[in-house]
Order: sequence, then structure tokens, then C-alpha cells
Amino acid sequence: MNVVIVESAAKAKTINKYLGKDYKVLASYGHVRDLPSKDGSVEPDNDFDMHWDVDAKSKKILKEISDAVKGADKLILATDPDREGEAISWHILEVLNKKKLLKDVEVERVAFNAVTKKAILEALSHPRAIDQPLVSAYLARRALDYLVGFSLSPVLWRKLPGSRSAGRVQSVALRLVCERELEIEQFKPVEYWSVLSDLKNKDGKPFQARIYSQDGKRFGPHDITNETQAHEIRDGIKAGTLSIAKVAAKSVQRKPWAPFTTSTMQMDASRKLGFSARQTMQVAQKLYEGIDLGGETVGLITYMRTDGVQIIPEAVQACRQVIEQDYGANYVPSSPRVYKTKAKNAQEAHEAVRPTDLTRRPDAIAKYLDKEGLALYRLIWQRTIASQMEAAVMERTSADIDVKTSNGATYQLRATGSVVKFDGFLKLYEEGKDDAGSDDNKLLPALHEGDPCNVEKVEAKQHFTEPPPRFSEATLVKQLEELGIGRPSTFASTLSVLRDRDYVRLEKKRFYPEDKGRLVTAFLSSFFTRYVEYDFTADLEEKLDLISDGKLEWKDVLNEFWQDFTKALDETKDLRISHVLDALNEVLGPYVFPVTQEGVDPRKCPACDDGQIGLKVGRFGAFVGCTNYPDCKFTRQFNQTNEEASLGDAGDKCLGQDPETGMLVYIKTGRFGPYVQLGDDEENDKPKRASIPKGQDPEALDLDRALQLLSLPREVGLHPETGKKITAGLGRYGPFVLHEGLYANLPSVEDVFTVGLNHAVTLLAEKAKSGGRRGSQALKELGEHPELGGPVNVMSGRYGPYVKHGKVNATLPKDKEPESITMEEAVALIAAKAAKSPKAKTATKKKTTKKSTTKKATTKKTTTKKAATKKKAATKPSKDEKGDEEAPF
Repeated sequence: MNVVIVESAAKAKTINKYLGKDYKVLASYGHVRDLPSKDGSVEPDNDFDMHWDVDAKSKKILKEISDAVKGADKLILATDPDREGEAISWHILEVLNKKKLLKDVEVERVAFNAVTKKAILEALSHPRAIDQPLVSAYLARRALDYLVGFSLSPVLWRKLPGSRSAGRVQSVALRLVCERELEIEQFKPVEYWSVLSDLKNKDGKPFQARIYSQDGKRFGPHDITNETQAHEIRDGIKAGTLSIAKVAAKSVQRKPWAPFTTSTMQMDASRKLGFSARQTMQVAQKLYEGIDLGGETVGLITYMRTDGVQIIPEAVQACRQVIEQDYGANYVPSSPRVYKTKAKNAQEAHEAVRPTDLTRRPDAIAKYLDKEGLALYRLIWQRTIASQMEAAVMERTSADIDVKTSNGATYQLRATGSVVKFDGFLKLYEEGKDDAGSDDNKLLPALHEGDPCNVEKVEAKQHFTEPPPRFSEATLVKQLEELGIGRPSTFASTLSVLRDRDYVRLEKKRFYPEDKGRLVTAFLSSFFTRYVEYDFTADLEEKLDLISDGKLEWKDVLNEFWQDFTKALDETKDLRISHVLDALNEVLGPYVFPVTQEGVDPRKCPACDDGQIGLKVGRFGAFVGCTNYPDCKFTRQFNQTNEEASLGDAGDKCLGQDPETGMLVYIKTGRFGPYVQLGDDEENDKPKRASIPKGQDPEALDLDRALQLLSLPREVGLHPETGKKITAGLGRYGPFVLHEGLYANLPSVEDVFTVGLNHAVTLLAEKAKSGGRRGSQALKELGEHPELGGPVNVMSGRYGPYVKHGKVNATLPKDKEPESITMEEAVALIAAKAAKSPKAKTATKKKTTKKSTTKKATTKKTTTKKAATKKKAATKPSKDEKGDEEAPF
């Protein structure tokens, strides 16, 4: 029997069908060991010794593998063909060797780039040993990430309360987002004007031309700076005599883009399909591992984590055949196109992402794929086919028009246009764009030198320069790749970590830094400058690549890094919070204390005469407060101006008197935002308060609305079936109605005050019908748990989507779409959550205690038995002294 180890259950199922009864294919479900999240997992002082941990789920998997290997002739490690795949094979081999299970078992490592029968049989016929340099690169990267994370994060927790963590790559990506936001905030728009003329040629055909030069001096994009200048040009053109001075046309070729790498696939899926980087990788994983095409399970694309742009000759030939069949021989170039990888050292799988069978057209398999899978497969198929198509041929035409005026000034206009003479690869595919650019693809009418032109209209328009755009997922991945930071397999997880830590948010597909993220970046830039520099991080990535290429020793790289890093850590040991705040005030000053009025100190406290406002740190993070605290209680959030913030007890806005209690109603602003309060702090130790909902302008809030908010939760009525109260209220995640622990969402804040009994009962009934409890409803039924039995469902809860199995609820990652979750992913989330639960820890503790107690009892019993045996032997010796043989147990 031959045992084959792959990474996923889906892949195991597919490969098992190809190999037959002489092979047993098992899944490792990813990594079987990892560094535990605690101090001491990597020991720099002990030659970077690494201590690995196996969780409960992996123990079960390793036992299954161990049991299978005991009776096997051969162990075939067939994990993914990249660094992580090599590491998984190495971990499994290490565990089995420690158990001494491989004495008479032949071990082979095979790697295939596609889950097809041909690719797998080809790989099995060319086994190799574990690639140790690739494993060394993994060990170095894992140790670095651990050492940076577990050394920097505690410093953040001590010096910057409210911060979550720091990481080697994530901190640099966060810096990019924060610096771009600062650029936008500090950007000062510059006025400029454009002058555009609507003209007609001698045949009366219309076209447009823009101002190009005056008296031979060319205008730059922003050189016309004011209305007077623009109107002077406009009037000159209107009154002038126009004639065509020069017409130039040239043919230009546009060549197709290379096939997808991991990063370019993520970028284009973001632009064209709206997928997040993580979503793209999850969908690609399914296409790679295999799809059931009417009884046959086949991997539809090659391995999706790659730096390479080249594809194998057989695939190139298949591309050319499909192009000729579908588009004609004139779309096939005379020779195949050859693409070369630009990455300095592509340590990932070397072939580009492509369909495993180019003749498998998207429309032919559409019925077997879900919406996301079909969209991504179509994108990959089109990009691959287009990469081998003929170039597009464009004819670009430009015409210069002279304008002679009565005052002697000479203007020149320029009209541009282009026409596609041969569409080539553009017939099938065009790469998406991140930001709209100029469009010169208009067709010009026939223009000839010396012909006159007639002016129909001349328009001068005012414009202002715009700041650089915020990063989208696509542009951030592109920027990281251009800087040489991170690798294809890490981009998706890096962006996810930033969002999960609440360091950034994604709005309208653009990244905005949260205050917490800006604080972390400012802190690291001030005290760990070198380690968030782009060049340093890129240089470290290059060294990791050299390790994977066998040109550097991994422990030498770690030693060099650790010596300098520990010095930086030591320098922060005696760092006082006051020093940290001074540095943060300096770095974040333009954001936190913007200059709103010339000659006025932006840090002067608006609530007292001589105080200065600055950053403060509290239990829940940083906020802005006055140096005269506690005499002055002025506080505000980062994203507030002084004018927006409350002026404490001395300056709270009073809305009026509550007619029922006679107490005054105030609008106040705390560290967590604006709220309304009934009564003064002096009148009541715990005055009633209510947060002002998002979207409600505090300045527009009147007494009636404030009293409505203070009245929540509102009793809607008694449920007709149970006779129990139904209430409506505002929670952390929005408006709701509640009945006996069952929540149902309301569409808007207004509904909290207006929803009637009948509507509330209907909403609650619909929620109950969907299986919801305490705000939960089933979004997707995944089926029976493959190992433990019982239904596994994707649920929608009051606090967001999660997966449920029995009593275990596991929250989904923020950028994971509930509809796309698979059983395999759900099982992994559930297992991880179950392992962390208090019951699991208690059970483990009890089990350990029980073992200890049993051992003690056994030892005591043995000791007693030994004594009794000796006593018996002394009084009545045994001929063969069997008592000594029985003595141990």
C-alpha cells in the first residue's frame, strides 16, 4: 500500500479516484504543526531552536497518517508545490521520524502544478527529496514573523494601550495606507483651467481640439492658472482664423498582457469582479482542487500561488489551436509568445495561473460552477488565451490647428484621436483599470493640411488638482509587489490582518486608516524606524529568497537581524509614556491638531484659558485631552475638531427640560462619541444616557428627539402568543426588536420609534422561521459534519455571520463572504474555536489530573505490592522467584 499525503480533503478525494486501490490518499488539512502563541517558541539564545505545537485537530490527523504509514510500503508527500507545501511535507516527515515509523518505508516527495490525472501520474514518475533550502526559507520567515510579532506587540501593549499587534509585513502595509491618507489630508488643491474648442472641418464634420501652445510656447496640464488668462485665450480663438497646420498618423501596436501570477490575478479580480484578495484565493483554491463535471472530478486551473508568467509548451500550443478555432488564423501570431518572470527570485510554483485544459471553455462548464467560480475561471481562461493572441493595431492621428488673431498672438490647438485597425487580443480581453484616465480613443474626421476650420463653440473650464487616490486592494497589492514587500501567498492574509485588527477599514473598495492604525504606525515610525522602512523590508525579503535558492544560511540571516532588533527593543525599555505621547503629538499633529485659523495655536484648549490639548492614553486606547486635567475635563476623539467636541460640564449643550422629571437634557461628547444625558452629573451618580446614532447630526438634534432616544428601549406591546413584552431598541450593530432573546433587525433608526405590534410580530416570526435565536438565522446549510456528525450551518447573527455546529459557534473572518464558505473551512473554524473554549481547557485539565491521580494510585499500589512480595519471599521463598518478575506491575 502506498500512502499519499495532500493538503485538502477535496484534493484527496479527486486524486484517490485517479490512483486506484493501491493508494490511500489522506489530507493534512494544511499545516499540522505551528509555533504556539506564547513566549519561548523560538529561542534566539539557543541557536534559534523552534518549539512546535500540535493542536487537537492536527493530533487526530497525524494519528490517522501514522496508522496508515505503519503498514505502508511507500509514503508519498504530495503537498502543494510552493514553500508552504514543502514545509508541510517536512513537518509530517519530522513527526513520523520522531515516532520511528519510517524504518522500512520508502519516502518520496512529488509536486504537481495541476490536479489532473496526467499531471499527477507524471509527478509520481519523477519523485525527489525534500527541498531543504525551501524549508530553510520557511523556517527563517516563520521565525522572523514570530520574533517581530512577539517582541513588538508587548511593547505596543505597554506603551500604547488599545493596540493589538505589529507584524513584519503588515506594519509596512499599514504605513503605506496611513501615509497615503496623510498625503490626501495635507494636499492643497491648485486651480487650473482648460480651453476646449468644438470645430468643424471643411466638410462640416465635427471634432474637438484643446489649447496646445501660445506663440510657440507649449502649455503644460496646469499652466493656465486663472480665469482671466483662460478667457483671453477663449476670446482669441473665437475671433481668430483657423487652419490645419499639420496632420500626423502613425500605427501603434498593443501587445497582450502576460498570463496571471497570483498578484495580477488578485488585482484584476478586484477591478473586474469586485473580489477581495482573500475571496479570490478561496475561489481559486476550489477551482484548483477539483470540480465535479458530471461525474468526473477535475482540477480546472493550475496552482494559484505563483510568481511565474510562463506556461508549458503544450499549453501554449493548445492556446493557439483554440484561438484559430474560435477567432480565425489571423488572430494567431506567427510564433508563440514567450514571457519571462520579472521577480528577482520566484520561489513559488513557476508556471502561471492558467486553465488545465484550454479547450474547456467557460460556457461549456458554466452549469457545474457557482457564480463566483465561473466568473474567476472565465477571467483566467480569457487572460491565458489572450496572452497568445495577435497584437492589436491602432492608428493614432494628431492634427495641429493654427489660430491667427488680430492682435498678433498665435495659438495652436491640437486634436487627437485613434481608431482600432485590428482588434487582436482586445477582441477577448482587456485588463481592468484602477482609476479613470484620459480618453483619446475618439475618431477624427478627414483632415488635410491647409484646410480651414470653423469654430462652433469654445469653452473655458475651471478645474482643481486632486490628491492621490486611496489604495484599493488591487493598487495596494501592486504597490507592495513593486516595493518587493511580501510574496504572492502572503498578500491576502496581510490585508485581512489589517482589517481584522481594526487598523484599516474598506469603504467603497478603498482603504481608510483607523485611528488605532495611525497610532501604531506613528509609534513604530518614531521608535522602530528601520523596521517599517520599505527598503529594509524589501531587502529582508530578498535575503529570504536567497535562502530558498540555497545561497544564504537561514540562521545567519536570523542572527544578523536579531542583533540589531534587540538593540532597538532595549532602547524602549525605559521609554516613558510621556515621551511616547510627545513623539505621537509631533508625528500626528497635522491630523489630530489641524490648523483651522491663522495665528491661532491649534493645541490651545478650547475649554480653559491656559491648557494645551494633546494625546492621552487610557484603558481603551488613545484620545485627546487637556494638560489641566482633572481641573479641565475637555476630551475629544481623534476624528473630531475642537468645535465639534463637547466643552465638558462647563460647556455642554442644554436642549431643554424634560417635562416628566423636570431635569435638564444635555448633549455631551465622550471618548466614544456624542450622547444625550438626562440631568447633571452632580444631581445623579448614574444619570441616564443614550448614544446618538450614526448619521444623526448632533447639532440638528432637538429636545423631542433626545427624549425619544432616552426613552429606549421602547415597549412595542405584548406578543399575542406568549403574552411577553416585545421591545425596540438601538444596539451596537443597529436598530432591532426583541422578544424572549430573539432579535430581528429593523431597516432604520426611525423604525425603532414607529414600528407597530403587527409588524414586529411578523419580523420576529420570519427570524424564528429561519432558525434564528438571539439574532441568528441560517444563511447556508453545509450538511453533516464529516467527522463528528450533526448539521453545520452558516448563520447570520446580531454580531455578524458565523458557522455553527452543535453548541460551538465560530465567527467568520471579516472579509469572508458567508455564501462562499465551504464545509472544509467551516470544520477548521469550528475545530479552532472548540480547542479554545473553556470547556475544552477544563476537560484537558481534568484529564491530566485524572492521569496524574491514576499514576499516583498505581505507584502506591505497586509499592505496597512490592513490600508484600518481599515480606512473603522472606517468610516463604519461591523456587523460581516469579515474584520479582511480577514486581513492576
